[in-house]
Amino acid sequence: MAPKKDAKPAAPAKKAEPAPPPAAAPEPPKPAAPAIDLSAVKLEFTPDQVEDYREAFGLFDKVGDNKVAYNQIADIMRALGQNPTNKEVKTILNNPTPEDMATKRVEYEQFLPMLQTVINNPNKAGFEDYVEGLRVFDKEGNGTVMGAELRIVLSTLGEKMTEAEIDALMQGQEDENGCVNYEGKYSIIVYEW
Repeated sequence: MAPKKDAKPAAPAKKAEPAPPPAAAPEPPKPAAPAIDLSAVKLEFTPDQVEDYREAFGLFDKVGDNKVAYNQIADIMRALGQNPTNKEVKTILNNPTPEDMATKRVEYEQFLPMLQTVINNPNKAGFEDYVEGLRVFDKEGNGTVMGAELRIVLSTLGEKMTEAEIDALMQGQEDENGCVNYEGKYSIIVYEW
């Protein structure tokens, strides 16, 4: 009889694992938008506008120190009829951190050049922007949208139009199929809108 072996079964040989891929090189930081020199902005407001803006600014001053937080600047501008993007406001504020947005504050006199910068910004929506917006509703991609669908959108989204305003705008714009051609010779509807 053979002596008993106290041997454990041999473990299978480990397969060599591939080496992990080298770490990707970190992306270079994106260049920040150039800072805007607010001291060079020429204010073009009338005295009445300055007082109206001061009143609106004061409504956002929760502490009573004639200052508002960075994160309120865009809201104030929108309340005053402007429509700056968040990116545009951050550029004006010199690209603050999220913490700065919540903690840093701006005085009214510092706010006026910011508002003037937004008002002077030439990047307002133009004709092509409206055409692009109508393309969303062009299911067939043929340059037309359903008049009924356009009426619903005009009466329910954004600055809602009354039925009378919609009828005046749409008069003569719909073809025999009830579609509105927003490209080509009927594009006047986009301009009027």
